[in-house]
Amino acid sequence: MDKFTQVPLNKIEFNQNNLYREDSFTDMQVGSIRVLIPVKPDGSEDSSRAALFIGQAQVMSPQGPLPLQGPIEAKSLSEAMDKFPQAMEQALKQMLSEVREYQRQQESGLILPGK
Repeated sequence: MDKFTQVPLNKIEFNQNNLYREDSFTDMQVGSIRVLIPVKPDGSEDSSRAALFIGQAQVMSPQGPLPLQGPIEAKSLSEAMDKFPQAMEQALKQMLSEVREYQRQQESGLILPGK
């Protein structure tokens, strides 16, 4: 089944073994950090899985603000805040790499399988 296969809405199942509660923290200046806390189907925290940290920021471009988002490898909110700049720098590098690849494909007229 490819990623564009349509599934009837009544056949979609919620994955109860991969539930997360989301908390968001922001300094109202630089960006925000989303913390995805694993939970069990009853809503209680699932201590057998680690929380996930995701940094979000914006950079200005000639076309306006561009959103950046990327994972932060951390075990605590404090550690995630310390690693935020590096994570956003990596997200920017990844985005620029993808833009360059897209431009290269457009210029060469290549049609890549699976793209």
